[in-house]
Amino acid sequence: MTQNGKAASLLAALTISATFSAAVFVVGPASAHKTPVTREQLKSYDDAFMDAVKKGDLLFHGDAATAKAMGVTLSNSGMACAMCHPHAADTHPHTYPKFQAQIGKFSTLRDMVNWCIEKPMQGEQIEADSEAMKDLEAYIYWSNTGSVLTPGKY
Repeated sequence: MTQNGKAASLLAALTISATFSAAVFVVGPASAHKTPVTREQLKSYDDAFMDAVKKGDLLFHGDAATAKAMGVTLSNSGMACAMCHPHAADTHPHTYPKFQAQIGKFSTLRDMVNWCIEKPMQGEQIEADSEAMKDLEAYIYWSNTGSVLTPGKY
């Protein structure tokens, strides 16, 4: 490329860059939340999450009354999730979705929860979008707070 060709290419790139920068400045960044979240809203969000964590904790540790109230049968073997995973240890929620060897396919955390319910605990699979699944998931994620996300890590 000639010196004039290089200069023309550079000028074109700068013009495009300047035009794009000006458009972004004029239009501004897109925002999902145009209204700031209030302290009261944040508290209600946190309260809802912690309510789910508390119910998930009870389910995870085999509380029969909570399971019955939620209409789920997590175990018929007398086992609870916490027997193999005390305080949700070794659940690795931060690595999902990934290929899960026990299941033999690419899986989500919810798939693995149901595999554990059905296989070692001999319970009945729960719906992926059920409150019980959301509560178990909330407890597992909360218990692993601070873990670095590494989706796909085997």
